Amino acid sequence: MDVHDGDALDAYSRAVIDVAERVSPSVASLRVQLRGRSRVREAGGSAVAVTEDRLVTNAHVVPAATSSGWATFPDGREFAIELVGRDPFSDLAVIAVNGGTVAAARLGDATTLRVGQLVVAIGNPHGFAGSVTAGVVSAVGRSLPARAGGTLRMIDNVIQTDASLNPGNSGGALATSDCKVVGINTALAGMGLGLAVPVNDHTRGLIATLMRDGRVRRAYIGVGAAPRPLPPRAAASLGRRDGIELIDIAPGSPAEAAGLRAEDIVVALNGSPVVTVEELQRLLSADAIGTPQSLTVLRAGDVVELEVRPAELAAA
Repeated sequence: MDVHDGDALDAYSRAVIDVAERVSPSVASLRVQLRGRSRVREAGGSAVAVTEDRLVTNAHVVPAATSSGWATFPDGREFAIELVGRDPFSDLAVIAVNGGTVAAARLGDATTLRVGQLVVAIGNPHGFAGSVTAGVVSAVGRSLPARAGGTLRMIDNVIQTDASLNPGNSGGALATSDCKVVGINTALAGMGLGLAVPVNDHTRGLIATLMRDGRVRRAYIGVGAAPRPLPPRAAASLGRRDGIELIDIAPGSPAEAAGLRAEDIVVALNGSPVVTVEELQRLLSADAIGTPQSLTVLRAGDVVELEVRPAELAAA
């Protein structure tokens, strides 16, 4: 290794050390007790302080059966915690710390991430010990299935990284070299890859809703969909290249009642363009529950207008 290689390695090391030193104080180790039919079980994970008394973690780290728990920070302080709200369909949850204040992490914007960018995964799975791993963003725009009860929904724009995630790191921080948290680590994808729920305008809104209401209400029409390029004539007419193709229609769902069919291509909801599955999910807000919505689809090359009345998506 020549002197320039050594300089590069030192710069890399300094960047990782800086992130670890500045973000780790905001990452807690969680121990939670779960109510059971015959006994109390204990589980754990990590969490990130986003205000002086609120932490964000994964919904699967604090199941609905959570009865009590504790958050331990790297400085040795331990606080009792209370579940404020959880949303299995985004795998996000908010918990409160009681009896003190903590240092909040700075939140970034995952939409600015680029493949190859340095990221640092920080968890606190063993109390005072903590865990720091570094790597790069290996992919963006991934989807991750999230299930609650019998309902499956996709978490969109998940971040894929080769920064190793260790057991207990779920709910920890994924941070950039400027020490901003851009993801909440959620899963191991195998082969040395990890996945993180992105921090962006959408998830910031979900976190704010959980803080305020303790839950997230969503409209549901009951379709599985995937992006698809539009036929050339439709693309020219609509002025865009993509829509989302319906892959399946849930039996007994609002979509089935509205007459939607597999292979329909959704291009608009109430006149607003739909290009991605996330856009359709975003447009199906709580205000749409029980209210007729105008859905524009391409069916065998023809434009068809249908009315669908969304139901509320139930979460366990």
